[in-house]
Formats: sequence, structure tokens, C-alpha cells
Amino acid sequence: MGDIKVTIIDREGVSHELDAPTDMNMNIMELCKAYELPVEGTCGGMAMCASCQCYLESDTELAEQSDDELDMLDQAFFVEDNSRLGCQIPITEEIDGIVLRLAPESDV
Repeated sequence: MGDIKVTIIDREGVSHELDAPTDMNMNIMELCKAYELPVEGTCGGMAMCASCQCYLESDTELAEQSDDELDMLDQAFFVEDNSRLGCQIPITEEIDGIVLRLAPESDV
């Protein structure tokens, strides 16, 4: 186990290639916050706020969405077919090379 590469495209379209540790039990939201990317994670990763919504831009296979994630996305803004909550994507070797785009901020 070690680091994997995660690419995050920010809201201005700038691509950030991040080193993500697989041995710290982190998720994408926490990784973005660690690199000071503009992800709020208001609920602390409980799938209750959608402030870490992102779009899966790569063909990376992810675990099926939980009912909690689907329920939150039903209430979120700017939801697309490839929307996921960053807090619900654990950093594991299986997602090495994943590309995610941050969803626009809601003005609510």
C-alpha cells in the first residue's frame, strides 16, 4: 500500500493531480480539504449536505451508491448522472487514476 494518483478538476477548470495515501482511511472530500481545494464538507462526511458533490469524469469503477448518498443527491443542486459525494468515495488502490470534477457551488 502507498499513494495513488487522484485528479481533481476545480470549478475554474484547473486540473490538480494529487497524491492520495491509501493507508489513512481517507475519502475524496478529506483529500480535497487537505490540499485546500474548495470543498466544504459541512456535515463532516456523513452524506448529509452534498457540499462535496463531484462528477466522475473517468471510467473508474466505484462502489454502488448507498441509499443515504442517493437521498442526498436527490436534494442537491447541479446533479448529473455521474454525480457522487466525495465523502462517500474512500481512497483505495482500486481508484488509482480517478478523475473527478468539483460540482458548482449552490448559492443557497
